[in-house]
Amino acid sequence: MALQQQQQQQQQQHIKWQQHATKRRRCRQHWIKHLQLLGLAVIILASGPAPGHAQQQKFRTTPHDLQVLEGAEAMMRCEVANVAGAVQWTKDGFALGFSAVIPGYPRYSVLGDRKQGIYNLRISNASINDDADYQCQVGPARLNSAIRANAKLTVISPPASIEIKGYSHNSKVEVRENQDLQLKCIVANAKPAAQIVWYRGNVEYKPEKREDVVEESTAKRFTTTSSLKLKPGPDDDYTEYTCQAKHKALSPDMPMRATVQLSVLYPPGPPYIEGYSPGETLRRGQTVELMCRSRGGNPPAQLIWYKNGSQIRMAYRTAGRLSENIYTFTAEAGDNKARFRCEASNVMSQNPLKAEVELSVLFAPTHVTVMGPTEARVGDIVPLTCTTAPSNPPAEIKWMVGGRQVRNATSKTIVSPEGGWTTTSNITATVEPNKRSLVAICHGLNMQLTENVVSTHTINVLYPPAPPLISGYMEGQIIPAGSVQKLLCVSSGGNPLATLTWYKNDKRINSVIRAADKSVSAEITVLANVSDNQAQYRCEASNSATEIPLFQSTTLSVHFAPETVKIRIEPEELRPGMEAAIICDSSSSNPPAKLSWWKDGIPIEGINNTSKPGLWGGTVSTLEFRVNITQEMNGQVYTCQSANEALQRSVHEAVSLDVLYRPKFVPPPSSTAVGAEGESLQVLLQTRANPTAVVYKWTKDGATIPQDGEHRIFADGGSLNFTRLHRDDAGIYSCSASNSQGKATLNITVLVEYGTTIKSVSENIVVNPGEDAMLSCTVEGKPLTEEHVKWERVGYDMTVKTSTTFANGTSYLHIKNAQREDVGNFRCVADNRVANPTNRDILLIVKFAPEIAKAPTLLRAASGTGERGRLPCRAQGSPKPNFIWRQEKKDLPINRTYKYEVEERKIDSLTYESTLIVDKVAPADYGAYECVARNDLGESIETVRLEITSQPDPPLSLNILNVTHDTVTVAWTPGFDGGLKASYRVRYRMADREQYKYIDGLPNSHKLTIGGLRMNTLYLFSVMSWNELGQSSYLPDLARAETKEAPPPSHPASSLGGGPPTTSQTPLGGTSGMLLVGVGAGVVVVLLNVFVIGCCLHKRNEKRLKRVAETTNQPAKTATIEMYAPSSYNDTVTGETLSSVSEKSESYSNEGSSQPEYIDEARKKAASTYLVEGSDMPPPRYQKDGTLPVIYPNNIVNACTLPHPRHNNGSAAIHMTRDDQMLISKGVYIPSPSPAPPPDGSYYNMNSDRYLSYPPMEYPAAMDFTAQPMPLAHLQPIAVTSLATNGGATLIGNGSVAAVAGGSGTLRRGILRGVVGVPQPDVTHHTSGVGGSPLQMLHDLHPVNLSASTLTTSTTLNGSLPTTTATLPRQPHGILKDPNRNKQQQQQQQQIQQQQQLLNASLVGVPVSAGMGSLQILNLPPANGGLGNNLLMTTSGAFDPTAVGMSSFAGGISQAGGIPVAYTDADGHLV
Repeated sequence: MALQQQQQQQQQQHIKWQQHATKRRRCRQHWIKHLQLLGLAVIILASGPAPGHAQQQKFRTTPHDLQVLEGAEAMMRCEVANVAGAVQWTKDGFALGFSAVIPGYPRYSVLGDRKQGIYNLRISNASINDDADYQCQVGPARLNSAIRANAKLTVISPPASIEIKGYSHNSKVEVRENQDLQLKCIVANAKPAAQIVWYRGNVEYKPEKREDVVEESTAKRFTTTSSLKLKPGPDDDYTEYTCQAKHKALSPDMPMRATVQLSVLYPPGPPYIEGYSPGETLRRGQTVELMCRSRGGNPPAQLIWYKNGSQIRMAYRTAGRLSENIYTFTAEAGDNKARFRCEASNVMSQNPLKAEVELSVLFAPTHVTVMGPTEARVGDIVPLTCTTAPSNPPAEIKWMVGGRQVRNATSKTIVSPEGGWTTTSNITATVEPNKRSLVAICHGLNMQLTENVVSTHTINVLYPPAPPLISGYMEGQIIPAGSVQKLLCVSSGGNPLATLTWYKNDKRINSVIRAADKSVSAEITVLANVSDNQAQYRCEASNSATEIPLFQSTTLSVHFAPETVKIRIEPEELRPGMEAAIICDSSSSNPPAKLSWWKDGIPIEGINNTSKPGLWGGTVSTLEFRVNITQEMNGQVYTCQSANEALQRSVHEAVSLDVLYRPKFVPPPSSTAVGAEGESLQVLLQTRANPTAVVYKWTKDGATIPQDGEHRIFADGGSLNFTRLHRDDAGIYSCSASNSQGKATLNITVLVEYGTTIKSVSENIVVNPGEDAMLSCTVEGKPLTEEHVKWERVGYDMTVKTSTTFANGTSYLHIKNAQREDVGNFRCVADNRVANPTNRDILLIVKFAPEIAKAPTLLRAASGTGERGRLPCRAQGSPKPNFIWRQEKKDLPINRTYKYEVEERKIDSLTYESTLIVDKVAPADYGAYECVARNDLGESIETVRLEITSQPDPPLSLNILNVTHDTVTVAWTPGFDGGLKASYRVRYRMADREQYKYIDGLPNSHKLTIGGLRMNTLYLFSVMSWNELGQSSYLPDLARAETKEAPPPSHPASSLGGGPPTTSQTPLGGTSGMLLVGVGAGVVVVLLNVFVIGCCLHKRNEKRLKRVAETTNQPAKTATIEMYAPSSYNDTVTGETLSSVSEKSESYSNEGSSQPEYIDEARKKAASTYLVEGSDMPPPRYQKDGTLPVIYPNNIVNACTLPHPRHNNGSAAIHMTRDDQMLISKGVYIPSPSPAPPPDGSYYNMNSDRYLSYPPMEYPAAMDFTAQPMPLAHLQPIAVTSLATNGGATLIGNGSVAAVAGGSGTLRRGILRGVVGVPQPDVTHHTSGVGGSPLQMLHDLHPVNLSASTLTTSTTLNGSLPTTTATLPRQPHGILKDPNRNKQQQQQQQQIQQQQQLLNASLVGVPVSAGMGSLQILNLPPANGGLGNNLLMTTSGAFDPTAVGMSSFAGGISQAGGIPVAYTDADGHLV
């Protein structure tokens, strides 16, 4: 409807627009018409009279009225002959225009041809809105007048629906008889209005009263309503009334109808009965079928059968308007004269309609009954009565007694309530002697049906029996309890035979009866028990002839043991200190029982043994004893035994004493409970008490400990629980236990151990040379003794000049005769083995003259003309030195003019820096300046030069930090920057090519990772620096590195600092292509991989053998020092992520000189390494001559591991946590020597005093650890250090030996004492052995420092080094990368037999000359690691290997195990 209204509004708007347009057009046409007429008149006047007249325009086909169905197409024809004017159509006077396409009427169009004068108007999909008067108009033109023709378009629409209001089509209308009914038929939305025709059945129905109404429902649509009023009767039941719409738009073949069917409710017709006629006779047993029917009625009649007023059947069936109820039964006597009634009714019945019949059934008596006595004595007169069952007609009775018919017997007949009649006859008979019975017979006869029934009655003649006799037992005979005794009773004669009955003490018992012709017996079986003793058994015999039973009896004698023993205690509640009587009562026994008391199998003497008569003729016995009750007697068991000696049977009963006493604590192992702070603790106490319901209460200092587990400290019965101990929890805890008898109290002392914490230390101690110094360290911890606080200083002999004292938690270190060499940090280490050790450094300052730093970058400065120049001067000294600046031996006017200023700052406790600022530098200001550092002990003078800004100097050195299969990480030491900010550029090339590639370094960084390199390729690297004024020269191409092999697919390489790993080049040509084809080939990939791996292993083995041979012939070439460590990705040794440190050449020269390319052919294929880099700045170096303090991890690596808080210095197997033991049992973890990583995967950072994330180390399950793990001593010097050659080395600490097997292991640390013979620091000393592969040892991974000032001479290292024997278990090829290595190991086994010890040094020896710096062992390869046998050492800046004879040491190592030896400076740069 909304859509139609919208369309109508649009049409109305369009009509208005058309009307306005038509008015304008008509006005315009009016003026044009006048102008045309005027022109025409002029032409006529000019041309004169015409010779003849032209043909006028006219309609050739005139439009005619048209009727069209809604939705169809309407074609209004209009054809004009001699058309001259314009032609258009109008609709209800509204002009549609002259165009073939009519605007606003998309369904309207004009079809035709102007030349032929055809202007047909087509209307498609006609609707009611198109119903209008149309006109075809031809306008005037050229003496042609306008013509018009009208036609009406009628659009017809069939009805939208037809319905009988209130009922659906073909529905059933239920109505009562003679009830008014109105049917209203509605035919909706037709045009024109539809007509309605009614049908009754198939015949048109034209009632007299019919109301038809036509209404316009919508625009031009009409709804017709016809009402029909009916008063239906029974004839209208099932009648259909149909309403049909008649309309010209409807097809006669498909009429529009609505039909309903009437269901008229009316009462049924009267019922009638078939199957039995009145007066008909039935016999009993005959099948009778009574049918009740009723016709008519809506709904059909309900039929119910009644018999004598009682409903018997109500199941009926209907067919149409016929109801039927059939009752089928078998005629019985009770059906005689029975009235069967059928009732019919429905909802329209006011009262049921009835029909009934009365049946007549003939039947004979079913039986006769004879009544009278069954027993009689001789001569008795016996009355007898015979009665028949109901009979129709009545039956007759006849008697026979003793075989003779009785005549003249009287009888009477009465009506039976069950139907028919019953007959009764009475007679008497006399009992004759010498007969055992008298028989009487009664006959019942129905004469009409000739049926006879008989009943017999027998009368027994009675005689008494003989007295009974008992056999089977003689009086006085003893029967043991539990035995079986049979008794037999026999009685003879009598009619009937006697009835025998057994009695036990007047109680009837069952027996087994056996009867013969003239006698009867009854037998009983007695299972003798206590109740049979002195029991009387009696047998009685009786029949109908005896008035008093005949009997005989016997008495039994039974021996029996006591059945129960009862123990009673007096008093019932026992408490310590009272006397109790324990009494035993035995049950009855025959003969009397003997009582006895027992405890733990030992008899106890009883008192007051008494006896008295008991049940069943026995004797009851009693025995008691007395005892003094104590607490310990609770639970003791006493047993009473009662024995019948005649039967050799006894019974026992035991009693457990229940002694009530107050709780008593079970003594705990110790009155002190010890726990560690932060951990849990449970104090468990147990008590003994009776009753056992004990209430515990824990208190501390009078405060009650809560019982619920939500608190940190809670009590649970006798258990005191600390979920997390705190040191304040220490104290005395009291536990009280109480029950109904009293309470007890026990005190437990809780000691909380907590790790040591250094509370305070003495500040920097300053003393004069030669004075004694005292350093203090106050420690808090529990336990805390003098042994828990140690003083140490690496490289310092603490036994010569120092002593310690301890008092009140404070340890004092006394240094005698302090001198300059004593300056430095002394470390206070507190460790009570409860938590992690703690330490603090205390600086001892012995006053000394200033010492100015001579680093090249500190003795040069540069500035541009007119700028501010800054000249640094850094010095160490105590007390604080004063700085004086001079130029040309004259003091500068510092801070007195604008020209010169000085800035001073304190770098640390000993180091100070003075910076001379020269403002507006002029050419005369360039040159040398003297810096004088002076204090009370002396002065030091150094020259600092101010130069004009220039290009930078080349970097001092270039080192290789890390190598993977496609990346190399390099680092360089900057040179003088020329006074301006310097940048750096690295160039590199393959060793066999001349073309360089360049890459700029990152800002403010002296390290760079170069990626995209080829694998298995040797590269040469160099670096230069540049600033705004120019660039330096490149360093010689001496830094070199060879990229590794591609990692296997299952173990991606770790490319530190580089991009993603690339595999563009494989060791064997074409392998990548084969793998790609194999992946695409599906199943073939497995076989292809096996083939490729075999080829790779074979060729790599050949290369190794070749390089080993070349290495033997080239001892002067450099060695690549490599390191294996677990992969950072999969925590196992993948064999593919290896970091290497490049070596420097044997000789160094400036760029431009001819330098040979040193290509290491002896380098083995190595895997990539997980490289640990420190990020924390090291502390200042206080040692003299710039040496590093040995073993201080802060100065070695910035992060190191500490043992787990529960690890102690003792045996690792004993003090190891459960987690450690579990890991070791699985063969995947071995605690490293202290400092070692805690099992929770964190490491301890010395600088920040906290644990940081630490990647866990896992090891292959197949590793075989053949020796005990090293002790977990924290930073303890290692007394004996030995290196196992032949592919590995093992550090030994505190005298224990640890052999690490497998391709990986825990990195060990130790101290080498007494190492002599060190080569020059600028020479790479390289020796090569036959077996093994290189092993890089970086100082970043747990290095060990060796101070030259503490190196001692050892006679075991003068040319040949003894070695220690190491086990060499077979390694998996996936790690070794060399299947043929076993052959090399067999050769090495022979050398190992002769090598017992590689290094052996004592802790105390002859000091080497001071000022030589320090030596640092960076790593030692694990024994038989299969990963090389190289040794890497690092030195401080002033270390001179020649002074200590390291050449002989390296030579000894080389000769002993073929270990290449290299050195690094204090900054970790390879020298």
